[in-house]
Order: sequence, then structure tokens, then C-alpha cells
Amino acid sequence: MVENSRKKVVFPSEKDESSSSFPSSPARAVGGRRLKKGSKASYSAQSQVGLTAEKEDGYDNPRSFPHHVKKQCWDKADKIKGRDPERWRRDTLGNTVFRKLVGCPGCLCHDYDHIVPFSKGGKSTLDNCQILQATVNRSKGNKMDISKAELIQKSTYCRVSGRDMDLLELSAFGNVRRGQDSGGCNIQ
Repeated sequence: MVENSRKKVVFPSEKDESSSSFPSSPARAVGGRRLKKGSKASYSAQSQVGLTAEKEDGYDNPRSFPHHVKKQCWDKADKIKGRDPERWRRDTLGNTVFRKLVGCPGCLCHDYDHIVPFSKGGKSTLDNCQILQATVNRSKGNKMDISKAELIQKSTYCRVSGRDMDLLELSAFGNVRRGQDSGGCNIQ
């Protein structure tokens, strides 16, 4: 007779709280040491244990935009003539951005920005979302009184030819797609 050498998996809900090796609170989740409530480490511990912070409309992290809001925000940004709007857009300042490049410091990278900063009461909704070149968003920070002219000065200028865009699309997607308004011309 062969004995099963596998150990039984016990879920936290099945364990007796008094003999539990699972942390009884998020404060004990990291190395058994006590963490200050509200600290970054405490929040990290909560996420490791599977606990969540305050929920807003069923979304765990109200500071970042839900996926459906990011998609709608991308859709409302200006299109680039001759380019696939699912891949290329212009941010609020007119900078060209590529959908696959998010959060990096390059000139084609973008962020989903809170128009009214989250720290100043702005919500993570479509009305408060805009596409911004990542370097501009970083320099904007949580300022509300910054002018469009000041933001344009902080933009990272880069001249991108159609051929450059084609190469980026090829490397990211494996093909090149034109927008409906391309006029029928193709770069050879």
C-alpha cells in the first residue's frame, strides 16, 4: 500500500485562530514585528496577507485608475492622423505617446494623470483623468496652479518620423496598422 506523502493545504479560514501560524493582524505580517498603522510597511503587509485598504466603487486602490477608466481616458485623447488610434495618441499638451509605453521616462511614454491631484481630493474617475507625457506628469506632481505653458516647457521633445513609429509598432506588436484616415499611402 502506497501512502500519500502530500501535506494537506489548510486555508486561513479553516485554521483555529488560537494556534494559527498566520498573522492575526497586518501589523504582525512582516517578520513578526509590530508595524505602525497606516505606514507604508503596514499597507504592504495588508496586501501580503490579502487584506485591502478602503474600497471605492468595488475598486481596491482608489489612487490609481481602474482599467476601464484608463481605456476610456485613452479613447478621449486626440488621435494622430494616419496612425492606429489604439496604439498612438496625443496627450493634453500635443505630445505623441505610444500605448505600450506607460510610466517610463522616455519622450513617447505616458501616464494617466489626475487633473485634480488625488492628494487634493481628486477622484480616480474619467472626468478627472487625462493622458500626459510621463516626464510632464512627474514634474507636475500634485500642483494645481501650474499653467499649460509651464507644462509644455517641461515636455520632452522628440521628433518621431513615420518610419520610427513603424519600427516601434513592429517591435511591440509584430505588425504595423494604419488608421482609417491614412489616405492609402504606405511607407515602403
